[in-house]
Amino acid sequence: MERTIDLASKAILQIAEREGYPTIWDRFAAQMPQCGFGELGTCCRICLQGPCRVRGAQLGACGATADAIVARNLARAIAAGTAAHSGHAKHLAHTLLRSAQGQAADYPIKDEAKLKAVAARLGIPADGKAADELAREVAQVALADFSEKQTPVAWAATNVTQGRVETFLKHGVMPTGIDSAISEVMHRTTYGCDADPVNLLLGGIKCALADFAGMHMATDLADILFSTPKPVVTQANLGVLKPDAVNIAVHGHNPVLSDVIAQVAHELDEEARAVGAPGGVNLVGICCTGNEVLMRHGIPSATHSVSQELAVLTGALDAIVVEYQCIMPGLATVAECYHTRLITTMPITKIPGATHIEFSEEKARETALKIIRQGIEAFKQRDPKKVNIPPHRSTAVAGFSTEAIVEALSQVNAEDPLKPLIDNIVNGNVQGVCLFAGCNNVRVPQDSSFIAMAKELASKNVLLLATGCGAGAFARHGLLTGDATSEYAGDGLKAVLTAVGQAAGLGGPLPLVLHMGSCVDNTRAADVAVAVANKLGVDLDRLPVVASAPEATTEKAIAIGTWAVAAGLPTHVGVVPPVLGGPAVAKVLTEDVKSLFGGYFIVETDPVMAAEKLVGAIEERRRGLAI
Repeated sequence: MERTIDLASKAILQIAEREGYPTIWDRFAAQMPQCGFGELGTCCRICLQGPCRVRGAQLGACGATADAIVARNLARAIAAGTAAHSGHAKHLAHTLLRSAQGQAADYPIKDEAKLKAVAARLGIPADGKAADELAREVAQVALADFSEKQTPVAWAATNVTQGRVETFLKHGVMPTGIDSAISEVMHRTTYGCDADPVNLLLGGIKCALADFAGMHMATDLADILFSTPKPVVTQANLGVLKPDAVNIAVHGHNPVLSDVIAQVAHELDEEARAVGAPGGVNLVGICCTGNEVLMRHGIPSATHSVSQELAVLTGALDAIVVEYQCIMPGLATVAECYHTRLITTMPITKIPGATHIEFSEEKARETALKIIRQGIEAFKQRDPKKVNIPPHRSTAVAGFSTEAIVEALSQVNAEDPLKPLIDNIVNGNVQGVCLFAGCNNVRVPQDSSFIAMAKELASKNVLLLATGCGAGAFARHGLLTGDATSEYAGDGLKAVLTAVGQAAGLGGPLPLVLHMGSCVDNTRAADVAVAVANKLGVDLDRLPVVASAPEATTEKAIAIGTWAVAAGLPTHVGVVPPVLGGPAVAKVLTEDVKSLFGGYFIVETDPVMAAEKLVGAIEERRRGLAI
């Protein structure tokens, strides 16, 4: 099978094969054939009597049916994804609180307007309060959202339409605590508890809505601390590495460390030049941490997801600094073959073979400088004969936060910024909106499904938004540009993107795909949809808005997809999830859930057919609105 459609990745994979350096693709091939029971979701190992592997009418040792096992496994995956996203949010909440209390001098409030907007949404009065006082109150409400309460999680109840709130309450899925929702799933799926597949799935939806809350919280608090993104022009792909510079990559998901590194990196340019690197320090990003510093600082994006090891295999990466999530242990294996220093920074993410430098907010700047100096020191051991930087890189326009999109639309209509978007949806210039999310998956040729679907949907006048490593795929292939709009967009979409881009002073169209941020920033797209729904006086389940994860990989993606369905969105998954062993579960997720929440899953591995099905879902919604 073709491994990737990215030219830079192909070039480095040839080197890896020639030199015998294993990558994720080699390890995946070594797993073949994979466990059929695991692929179907019917392997249960939650007690010591297992693992039980069931098919059809067969039962586990305790009597659990295949559907019960599949539903339990799915709910546990949602809980794991929620724990990851909400752990990220909790970290930021503690950072904001330390900032407000004067305990983290390196983290001043960067966006007081966003702070006031979030406070207003939460019902916290801002009049007469200093920024630190207001930040402390927002942080306290955020931290209170994690524990069990008598009231709904604030970040879940205040960021959706009133219709969604009523639907969630009606079906008993409104979370009253983020951590407690995770705990409840782990309890109800343990040995001898919930065995009703539908009840288990409702528990999973409740947990997924806690995931939505944690993601939205993480985005809000990051904007307050580091600033709300605005459009920025940068470069993407492995060609952003420089042969004459100390190349340092930040990788993971949380900007608490990486943003400070981005702020101070060039302070050590002279130290880098002193060891023979005339280009100074060249900071690049990988995965969602890369997206965070890309949006706020214009830091170029080197690579994402399955190809992260290839950055090391260029021989030009001097240090790779990681915090948590989506960091392959295999990085340590390839780093052993080069001079690259893999530096872990968080107590919950340590990797054998890596250098660990513990990070704390109280000493953020000091720690960041120490880490950068590790890369400068490693540069001294770089072997020029091993340096192979592919020449491939693309221009990327990113940083389209919700606020940035509204600001661009306001250049067309200052009094009613949403009106141009709504008018063009009504008149058909924009048929609908699709949010692309998720990682790359080694089962799929890297980027292939993202690119094929985007081109197909754009030609049908569907407005495209993207986050996470999906946004990275579009960046690598040049789809985050106005030129891509001119080449691939249908006439109606092209006219709209051109008009808004010119009104916003870009001198041409907006990019074909609007890069909205990291994976937690999926909630930015939800905010746009909620604003449009409220403007029209309808609920989310009636809008011509869909979502797609063409190359979904992680448990986080399962959680995101589940809350998207609960929000009312037809949601495509391009990799078959482990649910087919439970036919009742599969039917609920793809059919029955539509009558409860309006959203439903579309499982389709062929990207062109997937695009057709999403267009069909959009057309159904348009008919429902009589447009």
